[in-house]
Amino acid sequence: MFANLLKKNKSQDNALDASLQELTLKIDKMNLTEMRSFVQNKIKDLEVSNDGLNSVLQRLTKIDSTSNKIYINSDDMDSKKKKAFDLVLLIMASKKVNIQTIELVQGFLVTYEEIINEYDTEHKDIYTSRFKDAIVNAVAMVEVISHMENKLNILSE
Repeated sequence: MFANLLKKNKSQDNALDASLQELTLKIDKMNLTEMRSFVQNKIKDLEVSNDGLNSVLQRLTKIDSTSNKIYINSDDMDSKKKKAFDLVLLIMASKKVNIQTIELVQGFLVTYEEIINEYDTEHKDIYTSRFKDAIVNAVAMVEVISHMENKLNILSE
């Protein structure tokens, strides 16, 4: 009896892993504009999820194995930098944010700290403080969602 239950859970886990791998492959092929459309839920075939947001952030922060470069470099065009920064702010404003997403954004900030500071200085922008505010707001949202889930669990028992 328990073996049948475990087999069902394993098959569900395999299906989730396969769908996550498929989503990650699709996101790896996207440019910044397409990633923005995904985060805004404007792509019909893909629905925004925690895993999708995390995959976008991982793509922005991982080192390319062939060229040993990260997604954004200091010599990239300012428009690319701005699009990437705005994409991260958009992700932080999403209702699908979780703790892992916040940790990935913190990794993004560490990875791109020099580029963000350089951009802020050159363009008199305030992305550094906007990122900090977005993290504070996202943490508050995760706390509220967690608190509501706890209440629902207590009420359903």
